[in-house]
This record gives sequence, C-alpha cells and structure tokens, in this order.
Amino acid sequence: MESKDIAIVLGTRPEIIKLAPVIAELGDRALVVHTGQHYDRELSGQFLDQFGIGMPDVVLQGVGGKDRGTQIATAIGALTEVLSATPVKAVIVHGDTNAASAGAQAANYAGIPVIHVEAGLRSHDRSMPEELNRRVIAVLADVHCAATAHNADNLRREGVGAERIVVTGNTIVEATRESLSRGPASITPFFPLGRVPERFALATIHRPENTDTRAALARVLQSLAEIAVPVLLLAHPRTRAAAARFDLTHLLDRMLLSHSADHQEFLTLASRAALLVSDSGGLQEECTVIGKPLLVIRRSTERPESIDAGFAQLITPEQDIAAAANLLLAADEHDLDEKPCPYGDGSASAQIADIARDVAAARWEGTRLALAA
Repeated sequence: MESKDIAIVLGTRPEIIKLAPVIAELGDRALVVHTGQHYDRELSGQFLDQFGIGMPDVVLQGVGGKDRGTQIATAIGALTEVLSATPVKAVIVHGDTNAASAGAQAANYAGIPVIHVEAGLRSHDRSMPEELNRRVIAVLADVHCAATAHNADNLRREGVGAERIVVTGNTIVEATRESLSRGPASITPFFPLGRVPERFALATIHRPENTDTRAALARVLQSLAEIAVPVLLLAHPRTRAAAARFDLTHLLDRMLLSHSADHQEFLTLASRAALLVSDSGGLQEECTVIGKPLLVIRRSTERPESIDAGFAQLITPEQDIAAAANLLLAADEHDLDEKPCPYGDGSASAQIADIARDVAAARWEGTRLALAA
C-alpha cells in the first residue's frame, strides 16, 4: 500500500467537518491539503483538532482573505506544484467552495482523477458563487458521490453518465453522530452570566445575500430581534464585520451575541434550542440528525430534502422572518425525532473511502470501466 496517495483538498470549516470521517477511513493514505481559505483558529483550527486531523500535511499560502478569483487562481497554481511533487493517484474535493473548485481544476489539469463528494446539489441560482463552483466541479469530476437520489437525478439531467454516479449518503450524518457521541458540551459560556434560557432560538447568518448590503443585513437582524424567545446569534466573522461596516452593531445588542462554537458545542446548543434560524447549508442537514425545526433564510436551497422531510422551512429574506419563526415556536409538537434522516445511514464515509481506493488502484485509462463494472 502506497502512503499518502489520495489527496483531500479542503479549505473551510464545513469541509473539515464533513471530510473528517473520510480522512479517518483512509488513514495513512490521506494527504490532507488545506488551501488556507479559512485558516485560523476560529474557522479551522479548533475543528482540525476536534476531529483528530491535526495539522494538515500541506497548508497553502496567499489564499486566505483574497477575493474569489485570486483565491481560486492562487490555489490552482499552488496545488499544481503539490500534485507534481507527490505520488497522488486520486483527489477528493467536497461540496461547493473555492477550495473544491481549485482542487478539481488542478487535479484534472494534472491528469489525476477527481472524486466529488456531495455532488449534484443545485440551487439553480447562478448569483451564488457556490452554485457556479458546483457546476464547474461537475464538469471536471470523474466520480460523483451524490448524497441523495435527488442529487443523482440532477447530475443525470445534466448529462453525467450513470456509471460515474454513486449515491452514498452524506458524511454529515456520521460526523454529527461522532460529535454527539462525546456527550453534551458546556454551553453556559455562550450566555450572559451563564444562565441558559428555558427556551431560546439559535441563529447563524453569514451568506452574501444576507450580509453584503446594509438593507439586507438590517432586515435580517431586525427580524431576529423580534422573535418571541431570546435569540443566541453565533456571529460569523463576515457578519460581525458587516455589522460594523454598516453601523448596525446596535441591532446585534438586541440579541445574545456569541463567538463561533466548535462542532460539539454547536450541536449541544442546537439540541437545546427550541428553534434554529439560519442561512447555513450544513445546518439544513444537521437538523435532520438531531431532530430540530429549522427556518432557512434563503431565496433558494440546494437541499430540498430537508424541507420535503419536514425538518426545515424556507423563507426569503424579504418575508416576515419573525412571524414565521414565532409560528414554528408555537407548534410545540414537531415529532421530528421520529422522522428518518434523508441523508443516509452513516455509511457514506466508508463508501467514499472504498471508491477512492479503487480509483487510486486503477490505471487512469481504465478507471471509468472499472467503476462501471
């Protein structure tokens, strides 16, 4: 067995959380490459430690804090050098980030097979950078690991051959279960004087559609402050910076404001909350594992499975967010604990690792035939 011949390219907190189980499955064969997109303690460091990944094998320089075009271009160049200097036989990328787009491009240009984890998600909103990243990766990927049958259908409609699509489930299931298995974290530091309200809502807001203009951010923050229970806002660095830039910090003062949480802390908070309010993609999946209602503040979602299964409700930022939240809070019996998670049974990571090993073992010219067989 060759050591470190399967590269895992990541660059953000969600990628770390969702790829950690795959990295664990691959063991010594995993070459972990962090593009540096979110390389700091709050957005990466604590999650690398919590999931046992530790220091990545490679951390790229000159990517973090740059605009999207510079991030992707810089990462492609640096990844090209990494891939040319290592015996990598397969590259795994995840989701829809700039890191994933750069990883897929660099690997494809180097003639190395690309395995796309969480493939086939579509919001059909080309104003979202994530949607464009997904579509670029779909063109380049050799194996598409779709989380759900709906995702696989999206790929087939776009002309991806069925022999290159595998429905694996989503690795968030096992990542979430792993964090929950450690038991509840202490959450009193997230509340003033350590007093946890009997009922509260947990909110996270960070997407450009909700933070990139003063009007958008003011509308969302004002609505959160009008929810009938105390709102704990875990303020993303983008949101904190936008509030300061637009002189809206007075709206933050109307909520319980706290720093980001590690995964175990976050899941403990979410499990204790009466309601979740967010524009996060990952939380749309996690809510189906922990059985909590979620109000999604987005104009569209690439995860309709969560809505169809009854865990989440989509509301546009222009609608009355507080009224929708208060209706959900008034519905005490959600019975979500009894609903099945639409994202699989927790075996996704093992399946993806097996696929990566098969791809790495095959000659490149025969990879598609080998997978089809």
